[in-house]
Amino acid sequence: MRHNKADKKFYLVREDVLPEAMKKTLEAKEMIERGKAESVWDAVQRVDLSRSAFYKYRDTVFPFHTVVKERIITLFFYLEDRSGALSNLLTTVASAGCNVLTIHQTIPLQGRANVTLSVNTVGMEIDIEELLTRLRRLEFVEKVEVLGSGA
Repeated sequence: MRHNKADKKFYLVREDVLPEAMKKTLEAKEMIERGKAESVWDAVQRVDLSRSAFYKYRDTVFPFHTVVKERIITLFFYLEDRSGALSNLLTTVASAGCNVLTIHQTIPLQGRANVTLSVNTVGMEIDIEELLTRLRRLEFVEKVEVLGSGA
């Protein structure tokens, strides 16, 4: 029985557990997309990958930001309880072009609060990794994680 791409399951996997060939395929694809390599042959030579491995993985492995584009993502934060922290957090999310759909904040205990945001990334002007970097740099953010994504 043949399956099409719509029948396939997708998984979110940390980079450090990916096989080297998959990591190199991602690197080669990025070089091609950014115009830093003129061809597949050029890109695979630069990353020391066989063309057969590149073609094996090119349509099956994607950077996280390309998968979550035009989707809803849910972010979890562990914040210090400070005046204006949630407002500053929301400003950072909005300035990236995200639309906040839901907010859930726990009552602060021992000076810390949990916040969960669901955001629509359709209008996002940066990739998800850049957004996460900006959020982690906020002095009152102790932790930020992507809980999930969906259509």
